[in-house]
Order: sequence, then structure tokens, then C-alpha cells
Amino acid sequence: MIVNLDYCSRRQSNHGARHMQTDVELLTSLSDEELEALANSTLAPALQVHLDELLAKNADNELDDAGQAELECLLARVDQLTIVKTRARFTLRQQAEATGA
Repeated sequence: MIVNLDYCSRRQSNHGARHMQTDVELLTSLSDEELEALANSTLAPALQVHLDELLAKNADNELDDAGQAELECLLARVDQLTIVKTRARFTLRQQAEATGA
């Protein structure tokens, strides 16, 4: 599964307003196939290329304020994706242990 996290092109008025619940509350309604898809998801290729470009410019101190803000937004979204992937893996592991698989 490829995830397009195109959140940086628009501002979110409720940024940080929604907090993720516990792992069980968040992911128990998903099927194993959905959990596997989440656990194996990646950033959309175009966004990954853009992120790499921003990171390279940042390393060379070539980012203006807008570029810096965009980089921070993309990195925050990557962090969120990592959290969801981790929760999916955790849920799969918990379900496997509960069923003795």
C-alpha cells in the first residue's frame, strides 16, 4: 500500500485536535488484510522524492522559511505514518498471541 500524505499542500485547522486512542481502540475494527496493508504501507513515491529533495536542500542550508515549514510538515506526516504502521504491527502481533498463532 502506498500512502499519499498530501497534507502539506493545505493547512489543517484542527492540527493536533484529534488524538489517537489506545492501540486496541484504534485498530481492532480492521481486518488482518487491512492491518497488513497498513503495516506495509509506504510514502507515495512522488512525496518521497520531494522529501528527499527538501532534506538535501536543508542539509546544504538552502531552504527558505516556506521550504522549512514544508519539510517540517512532511516529517510530521512521516512520523504519523510510522506510528500507524507500528500500531498495525502491534495489533497483528496481539491478535496472533491471543489466538495462539
